[in-house]
Amino acid sequence: MTAIIFGLLLISFFVCAALPQGLGWGDFIISALKGVGPLVAVLAGVAAFFIGFADIQDKKEARREEKEAFEEAKKSEEND
Repeated sequence: MTAIIFGLLLISFFVCAALPQGLGWGDFIISALKGVGPLVAVLAGVAAFFIGFADIQDKKEARREEKEAFEEAKKSEEND
């Protein structure tokens, strides 16, 4: 509950800081977002790359296990 209240306080501070009637930090916030945007894009791209790579590896592993299970079932049918 405390985290929710703290989060709401931070959001309200951000809104008040960005409004021209409040602290008037709107231009600084836009400048900061412009500077941080490319960095966030690079980090998101790297994360997406690693997630995609792990997904490909998981699919390969699942296909291999499926193939092994099929071969074992085929062997057990031949033995019966």
